[in-house]
Amino acid sequence: MYLLGYDVGSSSVKATLMQADSGKAVASATSPKKEMEIIAERPGWAEQHPQVWWQNVKAATAQIKSAFSFDPADVKAIGISYQMHGLVIVDKNQQVLRPAIIWCDSRAVEVGNRAAKEIGEVKCLQRLLNTPGNFTASRLKWVMENEPDVYRNIYKAMLPGDYIAMRMTDKVVTTPSGLSEGIMWDFQKHGLAELVLDHYGIDDGLIAEVLPTFSIQGELTKQAADELGLKAGTIVSYRAGDQPNNALSLNVLNPGEIAANAGTSGVVYGISDKPNYDSKSRVNTFVHVNFTPDAPRYGVLMCLNGTGSLNRWLRHNVADTLVYDQMNELASRVRVGCDGLVILPYGNGAERTLENRDIGAVVQGLNFNTHNRPHLLRAAQEGIVFALNYGVGIMRRMGVEVRTVRAGNANMFLSPLFCEAFATVTQSVVELYNTDGSQGAARGAGIGAGIYRDYKDAFVGLDCKRIIKPNNNLESAYRAAYENWLNVLEKTLRRDENE
Repeated sequence: MYLLGYDVGSSSVKATLMQADSGKAVASATSPKKEMEIIAERPGWAEQHPQVWWQNVKAATAQIKSAFSFDPADVKAIGISYQMHGLVIVDKNQQVLRPAIIWCDSRAVEVGNRAAKEIGEVKCLQRLLNTPGNFTASRLKWVMENEPDVYRNIYKAMLPGDYIAMRMTDKVVTTPSGLSEGIMWDFQKHGLAELVLDHYGIDDGLIAEVLPTFSIQGELTKQAADELGLKAGTIVSYRAGDQPNNALSLNVLNPGEIAANAGTSGVVYGISDKPNYDSKSRVNTFVHVNFTPDAPRYGVLMCLNGTGSLNRWLRHNVADTLVYDQMNELASRVRVGCDGLVILPYGNGAERTLENRDIGAVVQGLNFNTHNRPHLLRAAQEGIVFALNYGVGIMRRMGVEVRTVRAGNANMFLSPLFCEAFATVTQSVVELYNTDGSQGAARGAGIGAGIYRDYKDAFVGLDCKRIIKPNNNLESAYRAAYENWLNVLEKTLRRDENE
């Protein structure tokens, strides 16, 4: 018996076929091999064609079928993880009306800022645990204001994972966790945030039907089954945004547990049982995947847009022919603090931890006689860690405990330097596991389908691969480097305010 999980990101789609009883991934595939294009017609914009996601879901499934022989009838459930906060809109024939506005798009910042003032920031924080910000509801309002002909033809607005599930099942549904990431969930009413939709003039009929995160959300249609090479009638029983799902994949479900991810974006995601919020909405609180009214679970999320994006930019523009392992090794030759070189990794749109300001990336203190390529590579990794720590500080002031952090053994956590810096600067123990988003989606499918009796059963086969503790010998050096970095950030923010 198998479970099939998909992780639909902005860079690629990953799929994993997992044995349900052992929790072992028997086959995995990623499509495309090169990163998917992000369309940026204007500064701060970021769009993708949803049809491209579906094409890569099919391609990844085909790769799994080629790599491992199995009877499609033995796949008992499908789970979907997806890039958060995106907006996909379709007409009555389920045809996409425009490219999806994805997570790192900044165009709706002012829409959300206006709404917060007009609704009332305190009211927003009390009811939404966030301000409307640059999230899905605000992006839908942007379409209403700027593309009225498109807006008039909308039948349903949905998140990226809802779109993939629609292609599989022909049903348009979403989840409480999904609505909360779009700032369309009222935490007092435990239902649709009518105060946001009414303010924006959005008909709640445009919003998908809400089903539990772990539930039977539809079955593969014959057409979808034929396209995927799977069995018609196979159930889709789980969906969640990539960061709540990353937490699930790491068995991060209860208060005090922390998950991290350092892929295209960098995220630290902590679980709380209290509906706390940051007064400036610099970090965001969402419904976690295992939330129930009787046992509330909230995910407190800080996000850094320019994590892997910065590392990838350096590889393409500075590192020449080097691969990431070689970049990591070069960076490790430079001492902590990079001899005064500082990089602020904010070059991928508006940043929530900076109150939705877009200050761009900054390189400060570059000395032509001192610094070389290894310095740039290390300053980038340190800058990412410092920016994550800046957000962790906000979380701690909200009452989130950050002592042990779990992450997948992947992306920037493959860098020993990054791991050491992260553990030392945040003063946390980092545990790296043999998992990823597609494996988490597969486990979630098993929970939603009732194949696993409880959450404990769902994490069979999840193994810790490495443990990284703070380097006490370098703690003072990292503290001084962070203070220097923070000083540059504060000066940059003041300069930005005065421009």
